[in-house]
Amino acid sequence: MKRRDFVKAAAIAAAGAGAFALGACGKKEEKSPPPATLTEKPLAAPVVTKSIRALKMVTTWPKNFPGLGTGAQRLADNITAMSDGSLVIKLYASGELVPAMQSFDAVSGGNADMYHAAEYYWQGKHKAFNFFTAVPFGLTATEMDAWINFGGGQQLWDELSARFNLKCFAAGNTGVQMGGWFNKKINTLDDYKGLKIRMPGLGGEVIRQIGGSAVTLPGSEIFPSLQSGAIDATEWVGPWNDLASGFYKITKYYYYPGFHEPGSTLSCGINKDVWNSLSVDHQSIVSNACQAENNRMLSEFNAKNGGALDTLINKHHVILRRQSDDILRGIAVAAEEVLASVGSTDDISRRVYASFMEFRKIAMGWTSLSEMAYTAARALDKKLVR
Repeated sequence: MKRRDFVKAAAIAAAGAGAFALGACGKKEEKSPPPATLTEKPLAAPVVTKSIRALKMVTTWPKNFPGLGTGAQRLADNITAMSDGSLVIKLYASGELVPAMQSFDAVSGGNADMYHAAEYYWQGKHKAFNFFTAVPFGLTATEMDAWINFGGGQQLWDELSARFNLKCFAAGNTGVQMGGWFNKKINTLDDYKGLKIRMPGLGGEVIRQIGGSAVTLPGSEIFPSLQSGAIDATEWVGPWNDLASGFYKITKYYYYPGFHEPGSTLSCGINKDVWNSLSVDHQSIVSNACQAENNRMLSEFNAKNGGALDTLINKHHVILRRQSDDILRGIAVAAEEVLASVGSTDDISRRVYASFMEFRKIAMGWTSLSEMAYTAARALDKKLVR
């Protein structure tokens, strides 16, 4: 073949191959873009601005007071952390923003957003509030949790607190409290007559019923009042807190059990308008943080009270005394009269009282067969009893 004919044949073959490729694909093949060079910058990620809500929590506790003040701070910090900083809780101890006993009005009226306190401080607003902290010969800590969470207590609490523009949760518990510190021996029920004692709530009403005089004081005012003689006796919480308060420096008679507070539930109260304005996520965070602190605080008190009691007795020579059975029986009679009187105040008081007392009856039966029977059995081994 001549060179001219070979070139012509090759050109015709190449044209045919191109036509076939175009027909098979249906369109002309697109070229890939060239690779990016080092000088080209990626698109910037969109900037997301986190919305932050700041709330003020007031308390009835001295700043950083063990268990009570630190528990309130822990609750505030946990809400902030659980919300990833989108709900920031700033805590104000007693007297920093408002006096301790004005916490209720501050939150109810909207001058603060939340409080951490004990509901029996608000019995001047409505006596039914007592049942949501502790009442004489009432429920233990675990029984209180059971009533509030599964016995209708929370629903009644919601109804009562809503009257004052509040939404409340259990947010701490000190467990069974001690009977208190006295400047003299209490041998009979008559020894309470004329006695001036710091005891809030319905425990104070019982003291008045048996002839004593009861006053409500915030924690920061108890020591100076006891020291000055303004009061003859005081109850506070238990060994851990009582050791920190230094009551042993003034009096050595330390009585048990605390008939007035068998399982003191502490509360987080939230302004109802603020609560309703929170997102569902934030409401869930607040309620779950309260429940967590309710359990955590009780375990902390149970962990610290034993060692503190040893210190009070063995280092500070405190005289530990038990109220006699006769005294306790007399107090129990007065307590039942006080509770019944409060329970007849109005419709919601009647319903709270009826619910509480019915649950106490059920709980006592089970507690007697379970925890009380077990601890009595454990005590039979003298090697385990100190």
